[in-house]
Amino acid sequence: MSDTITEVNKDTFWALIGQAKEHPGGPGEWLMEQLVDMGPEQAKRFDTMARVYMDLAYQYGLWTAASVMERYGCSDDGFIDFRAWLVGQGKAVYMAALADPDSLAGAADYQDQRFSFLPYVGDCAYEELTGWGAYQDFDPAGYQALKAELERDIVYGDGINYPYDLADIPAYVPRLCAKYLTPEQIQDLTQSRGCTWNLTSPEILAARQNAKKSEKIKDKKGIER
Repeated sequence: MSDTITEVNKDTFWALIGQAKEHPGGPGEWLMEQLVDMGPEQAKRFDTMARVYMDLAYQYGLWTAASVMERYGCSDDGFIDFRAWLVGQGKAVYMAALADPDSLAGAADYQDQRFSFLPYVGDCAYEELTGWGAYQDFDPAGYQALKAELERDIVYGDGINYPYDLADIPAYVPRLCAKYLTPEQIQDLTQSRGCTWNLTSPEILAARQNAKKSEKIKDKKGIER
C-alpha cells in the first residue's frame, strides 16, 4: 500500500480511488475510514472534487455510450449513476472516456456496479464528522474555480457534446455496440430514423445546432451527416 494520504488534491483524489478499489476489506469502508481520519475539510474536498468530475462528464456523447451500456436506454437518473460509475473506475478510464467514449469497451463491464458509490463517500464522511451534508456548505465560487482547474487536464474527444440520432450510434461507438448489443440490435439502430432526445428542449436544440458530430460519422460518400 502506498504512503498514507493526508490531503485531497487532483492527484491524491484519484490515488484514493485506486487504493480503495484494491483494498481487500471493501473499498467503501476503507475510503470512508481514510476520509474520516483526514477530517471534515478534506472529506468535503473529496466530495466536491467527485461532483466536479461527474459534472465535467456531462457530455451527450457519453450519454450515448451509457445508453448502449444500459442495452439501450439511459434516463436522467441513470446518467447520474453512470457518471458516478465512471469516476469510480479511476483516472485512466475516466480520461480515456472523455477523449473517446468508445474506449469504455475496454473497461469493466457496466453491470459491475461495486464501485459506483465511491464518488459519494466524501459526503458520508463529512456528515459523520459534522452532522450535516457537504452540500449544505456549498460554495458556488469555489466549485466553479475547481471546475475550471480540473477541466484544464481534460481532452474532450471530437463530437462528444452532440446528441446523436439512433442511426449514428453504431458508427460513433462501434466497440461498445459490439460488446453490449446483439447484431440484430445494431442493425436496427443503423436503419432507425428515430431520436430519443427531447427535441423541445432548448439545451438539446442548441447542442444539435452548435455542436459538431464526430468525424467517425460519415455517409457512404465520406461527407459528414
